[in-house]
Amino acid sequence: MSTGAARVSPGRGPSRRSDVAPFIAMDVLAEAARLEAQGRDIVHLEVGQPGFPAPLAAREAAIEAARQGRVGYTEALGLPRLRARIARHYADWYGLDVPAERIAVTTGSSAGFVLTFLAALDGGARVALPQPGYPAYRGILHGLGIEPVAMVTSEEQRWTPTPEDLQAAFRTGRLDGFLVASPNNPTGTVVEPGTLRDLVAMCRDENALFVSDEIYHGLTFDRPAQTALSFSDEVVVVNSFSKYFCMTGWRIGWLVLPEWLVRPVERLAQSLFISPPALSQHAALAVMDCGSELEANKAVYGRNREILTKRLPQMGLPRFAPMDGAFYAYVDISAHSHDSFDFTQRMLREIGVAATPGLDFDPDLGGRFMRLSIAGSSADVEEAMDRVSRWLER
Repeated sequence: MSTGAARVSPGRGPSRRSDVAPFIAMDVLAEAARLEAQGRDIVHLEVGQPGFPAPLAAREAAIEAARQGRVGYTEALGLPRLRARIARHYADWYGLDVPAERIAVTTGSSAGFVLTFLAALDGGARVALPQPGYPAYRGILHGLGIEPVAMVTSEEQRWTPTPEDLQAAFRTGRLDGFLVASPNNPTGTVVEPGTLRDLVAMCRDENALFVSDEIYHGLTFDRPAQTALSFSDEVVVVNSFSKYFCMTGWRIGWLVLPEWLVRPVERLAQSLFISPPALSQHAALAVMDCGSELEANKAVYGRNREILTKRLPQMGLPRFAPMDGAFYAYVDISAHSHDSFDFTQRMLREIGVAATPGLDFDPDLGGRFMRLSIAGSSADVEEAMDRVSRWLER
């Protein structure tokens, strides 16, 4: 697993904006695949990907669309029927009236972040990000010439940002935006509704863009997560069909935008992406009515959560973030190592269990942590725990 810099061609080098830190989870996946090609038996707990395929109805919808030849360009903001169906989703899940005209279908949530920051912020802007957090946020912002500003959270505050944290960040200098994920990756923690309301209000008062990453909505275990749209029409919500809807490789997501941002996003989407993938849009339209199958998948994640809650303390790993939602365990490994990169590399090579080092999510304190993804089968999770338990005993 290499983290070295790319070789520079004579007389010409890559752009400064391309000098982003590697997405280590993807490097771990590549290394695990290399070992599997050599015949090793690997248990995958490294990537945030459901272990289930897209529901059958979604796959059949894509096949039928392909059979009928409905695979050309669509509108840049997505199929009108899909935008309308997403609008109905907000009525069904949250009791909110969100106009379809404010919804943009995107090529995964990744394109949603790119479009949002390009449309709303100029180069040199500063955006606060809770830490630990999804590493691609930093990479996207850096690549766009926007400065990510780390907002450190702690175990004592359940790894969630507080209004006091945001207020302190505003005092350190100009902030043009704030991005929060609830449930969070890697910790799985959910921001309390009252806290979310206060964070939204503070950004409004400071004239800062509020971006809410809600791609793990639907995947909470005790109570639903609150959408930031409950508190303001001026926030940007980023969502995706990848997690709850089990469509990672289909690369399809959506934005809910303030009215003033819709046309700028549309213009950029026309040039950058032309349109989201047509087949994926037809599948996404169908998947939104597959609730029974999706809830059955979620029940497996819940069982896996119970397995880890029981097994980790027995293995001498008693400290981990509250698994309110998503499908991760952010585990404190400091009793065994303060170098999570080395720890997870050894775990992969010696016992065939792939996990992501906490340094991917927190460049400062992540050496003490690793993230386990529990989105696969319960049998795989139990097998991984057995292997790690025996390894730690040695």
